[in-house]
Amino acid sequence: MLSKHHWWRDAVIYQVYVRSFLDSTGDGIGDLAGVRAGLPYLKKLGVDGIWLSPFYPSPQHDHGYDVADYCGVDPLFGDLAEFDLLVSAARRFGVKVLLDIVPNHCSSEHPWFREALAAEPGSPARARFHFADGRGPDGSEPPNNWHAMFGGPAWSRAGDGQWYLHMFTPEQPDWNWRNPEIPAEFDRVLRFWLDRGVDGFRIDVAAGLFKHPELPDSDDPEADARTRDSVNPLAWNQPEVHDVWRHWRSICEEYRERDGRERLLVGEVSVPTAREHAQYVRPDELHQAFFFDLLSAPWDADAFRKVVSEAMQDIAGTGSTVTWVLNNHDQVRTVTRYGEPVPEGSGLGAARARAAALLMLALPGAAYIYQGEELGLPEVVDLPDDVLTDPIFRRTGSRARVRDGCRVPLPWSGQASPFGFTSGAEGVRPWLPQPEYFAEYATDRALADTRSFWHLYRDGLQLRRELPQLGEGDLRWLDTPPGVLAFVRGDGLVCAVNFGTAPTPAPVSGTPLLASGPCPAAGMLPGSTAAWWIADL
Repeated sequence: MLSKHHWWRDAVIYQVYVRSFLDSTGDGIGDLAGVRAGLPYLKKLGVDGIWLSPFYPSPQHDHGYDVADYCGVDPLFGDLAEFDLLVSAARRFGVKVLLDIVPNHCSSEHPWFREALAAEPGSPARARFHFADGRGPDGSEPPNNWHAMFGGPAWSRAGDGQWYLHMFTPEQPDWNWRNPEIPAEFDRVLRFWLDRGVDGFRIDVAAGLFKHPELPDSDDPEADARTRDSVNPLAWNQPEVHDVWRHWRSICEEYRERDGRERLLVGEVSVPTAREHAQYVRPDELHQAFFFDLLSAPWDADAFRKVVSEAMQDIAGTGSTVTWVLNNHDQVRTVTRYGEPVPEGSGLGAARARAAALLMLALPGAAYIYQGEELGLPEVVDLPDDVLTDPIFRRTGSRARVRDGCRVPLPWSGQASPFGFTSGAEGVRPWLPQPEYFAEYATDRALADTRSFWHLYRDGLQLRRELPQLGEGDLRWLDTPPGVLAFVRGDGLVCAVNFGTAPTPAPVSGTPLLASGPCPAAGMLPGSTAAWWIADL
């Protein structure tokens, strides 16, 4: 097993959704200079690194996940010189920088795809993608029955009658990774950014890339259509993808041997079981892969225990560490998710979100925090239809699982929008409207209030650095009453969570070292509360 000096094994990484973090130019869209200006804030919070959402040149049909140039910076966000300044500043603060790389698909405006559309069927240009003839007498039906993740069929028809595959939107054609030009091109992309000093990559759709070579029909197309999860085994989790991650790992190792700095590969891996997930983090593949089962678990002690136990058995058993996450740019924020279906304003969602944060930070391994999570931001659920930008809404006409609500720009200061997010002239609006109640969550107010989410996260991160029991290692479950989860880390760090609403006896006596809410009665743990103790067990 690797030793603890590998920085990524118990790191806490902060996900920066660049367009919603901080706007330095006054156009209402966050940018790289804004990220650089926010580094002191992130350093004070105590994170080890940042993961930047895509900032590459893009027509922004999916907010940068439709990449037109993998080795540039979209003018919306700055330029390469500003990127270099950000990396240099982050290094001075001791903050790692990870980039979001999108190898499954590109933009329909990528030069290679435009070349493919202009080329003949069967040409080398089209072989970089998945072009196929349609079915039916006149080829007017798609080549197979696959559904796109964001709604509708996974095929669109080109002007000459052939069809091309896109597992997300028509503006995001899928690369054909069986064509040797594609892995060679991504080798070039990785080296371009590694040579500019980045510390690693978050890999979008890491279980994708390869499709069944014969592109057959799915056995259950209706299931594929009902979910955004990667359920079609013909399009996801093909065995050849592991060879790609072994090769990318070798590139990272090459750079480590050159200068002694470890580069990290963390994958967005959506697979059905923890055991399949573990295959992506074997010693010669990805360093980490997001374990989404914790994020998707209902607020229930048994469900959380099952998720954690399976992860520790199957993933940590590979020699990697589990990569925990409660929020990201694709999911409803925990404050809202855990509060449903109780009446708005009850505070139950916020209490549960605080408790879940302490639980996550006490688990062995690494953790990722999504911007605004440390402020306790709720999901903005009442954005008008006319401001929604998520392609899921455009493709389906439904607001179900639309992601704009967790992407509303951060509030930094003040009592009214734009809450310090933009430095523009009065009247400049953020790219998504901020509700009035965001004033309650502004960072200046959070930093001044020692009872805020921000201080809970900051204190938890500080203890992770200071206490040898936290970070890597194992855990041991304690016997608890129903609705309570408790475990021991190392030689006596106890974490307990009361998933119920009524107080329950704490697993140890004494005053907690840190708690997600008030614990007024000695030896008792209130409902919807987590706490840490140092105990002699």
